[in-house]
Formats: sequence, C-alpha cells, structure tokens
Amino acid sequence: MNDILPIVLSILGALVVVGAFIPVLLKTRKNINRYPGTRDANDPEVRPGGGTATADADQATARPAERTAPAERDLEGVDTTVPDDAAGLETIPVETPLPVAGRLARLRERLVRSNNVMGKGLLALLSSDKIDENVWDEVEETLLLADLGTEPTMQLVDALRERVKVLGTRSPEHVKAMLREELVKVVDPAMDRSLNVQRHDGKPAVMMVVGVNGVGKTTTVGKLARVLVAEDKDVILGAADTFRAAAAEQLATWGQRVGVPTVKSDIDGADPASVAYEAVKAGIDQEVDVVMIDTAGRLQNKVGLMDELGKVKRVVEKLADVDEVLLVLDATTGQNGLNQARVFSEVVNITGIVLTKLDGTAKGGIVVAIQKTLGVPVKLIGLGEGADDLAPFDAEGFVDALLN
Repeated sequence: MNDILPIVLSILGALVVVGAFIPVLLKTRKNINRYPGTRDANDPEVRPGGGTATADADQATARPAERTAPAERDLEGVDTTVPDDAAGLETIPVETPLPVAGRLARLRERLVRSNNVMGKGLLALLSSDKIDENVWDEVEETLLLADLGTEPTMQLVDALRERVKVLGTRSPEHVKAMLREELVKVVDPAMDRSLNVQRHDGKPAVMMVVGVNGVGKTTTVGKLARVLVAEDKDVILGAADTFRAAAAEQLATWGQRVGVPTVKSDIDGADPASVAYEAVKAGIDQEVDVVMIDTAGRLQNKVGLMDELGKVKRVVEKLADVDEVLLVLDATTGQNGLNQARVFSEVVNITGIVLTKLDGTAKGGIVVAIQKTLGVPVKLIGLGEGADDLAPFDAEGFVDALLN
C-alpha cells in the first residue's frame, strides 16, 4: 500500500499541471484559426511587424493609380510646354537642308547608278530578236519578282504584247519608249502626291508617322522635317514613341539640326497620346505650320498596340484634324509591306506611303502594288542613310531612273 500511494500522488499532480495548461492551449488554437481571417471589429489583431491586419490587407490589395488616357478624361486646361531640346544633348549647329529640287536630282542619280535588275531585265527581254511566249513568260516573272503584283503585271504585259504585235518593232529605242509609257501608266502620275502641310482654320497641319518596328520612322520624321524647313515651314516635332529607349532624344537631335523644337516626356513609358496631344497644343499656341508626331513601332498583328495607335489619333483630333498619316515601309520587304499597309490603313486611315531603301530596285514594283491595292499614293522615297536622302516621289522620274 505504501508503494502504491506515491504513484497515485504523482498521477494526480500531473493531471493538475495539464489542467492548468488546457485553457492556454485552447486560446492559442482559437487565435490560429482567426489569424489572419476575420476578427472582432473592436479588437483588431496585430500582425508581425506592426499594423493591424485590416491596414495590411488594404495595403496589399491596393494598386497604383493607372494613367488615365487623354481620350477618357477632360483634356481642357492641360499645361503644355515645349521642353529644352538641348537638355542632356550635345549642342549641334543648325544645318541648312538641301533644296527639294536638288534632292530629287540626287536621288534620281543614285537610283540610276544602282543595280537596277527590273529595268535592265525588261529591256533585255523586249529587245531580243524573237519575242515569243517564252519571252513574255520571263517578262511576267521579272515583274512579279519586282513585287509589282499580279493584276498590274498582267495589265502591263497585255498592253506591251498588243503594242509589239501591232507595231512589229524590234528597235531598242522603240521598245524602251513603249515600256516607259506603260510603266508610267501603272505607276499612275495622276495620283495626288502632295503633302497636306498648310495651316487651316487657324491651326497647324498635323501629320502622324506610323509603321512597324525597325523601318526607320524616327529617322524619316527627322528627314521630312528637313524637307519642310527647306520649304520655309515652321515645324514642331512630337516624340510620341515613349517606349523605345532614347527615341525622344534621337528625334530631338534631328530637330536641333534644322532648328526645330521637340515636345517630349521625361518619363519612360509615358502615355503616347498625352505627348501627341501636348505637341499639337504647343503647335496651336505657337502658330506653327506643321506638327509632326513620331509614333512607336508596332507589329501589325498586335491588336492592343494597334488600338493604342488609333487612340493617339482620336486624342489629337480633340484639338485639330489629322491631315496626314504617313506609313513608312521598307521597300525590300516586298509583299509583307503590302500586308502591313492593309492593317494600318484600317486602323488610322493612311493617306500616303513613305518607301525607304528603294535602292534595292529589284523590289521597286511595290510602289505599284501598294497604290493599286489601297488606292494610297507613294508620296516620299528614300534611297540612303544621308540626312537629305528623302524626297517627294515623282512617277515619271522614278520610271526614267529604272530604265536609265
């Protein structure tokens, strides 16, 4: 009996100790179930590190305020300033651009000197002693490889076949004259290739320059600014390409070279529509002749980016009409350039084409294909990297250069 009593007392003591801790364990378990879930409003629990669970939850779910697109808010009273183009840039002396006439002659000379596969090939075929079906097949192939397009190619070949058959001539001079006449017809000199750069209704003309990545839009805007300055136009540039690193600085540098100011944002990724809006407002306030807006490059199959481009145009039109929308195309891309033109024309109503890298003249037929498909004229062409290597497109001059 004496041996059992110590054991019983030990068991009772253990039960007393356990009983004392049960409320603590239950309370702790209750807290785990409630944390970090719902709790009494009058007794908010504290999270580690300070602050109530409510405050931390609100902070975790908060989102930074999104930039409100100008198209979706009241744009009245926007403070527009033209920043100092020299800020952070090397001082560049103002240049005197070449006159337009001299630029045209220079481009024609370059095109004549280039490896003109299209013109030389056609003349060689049509000047052969015997023009049979094989020759006409080769003529068709040459034109198609030059990206002339199926319909214009058939139109040109049918016209040439008929004239050669009727006249029965083999003289190289006569063949060249006929080829020139028919090429001029398909290039269509009757299309209006003038740029709408005249002030109207007390406001400047507004021009947007669009295109896919890497075709040289910013460079084209800079070169075109030189063309306009050579025509004694007052110009303001708008750097609405806010996503490409250093795009605004590149455009401002082009502007500095001819004494043209640039409206740009110091914030990377700023809303391009806002920048475009401010550029147009600055143009109105300063009574300039032309506002040129450089836009970010975008793939034609990216719906979101194309929608954004449409928004830029709508926002600008709150202040002034967009008189020109120029699509910049790389002539060497051929039929892919035609696909790009179709999509862009649906989004922003293209009014003209700028063809760059046209010194790859084997692809010169894209001029005809685009005009025939869209009814939109090629207004400017570029043949090189020089500052003055951009000029108004002239149908007869282009054909003459192709045929040397």
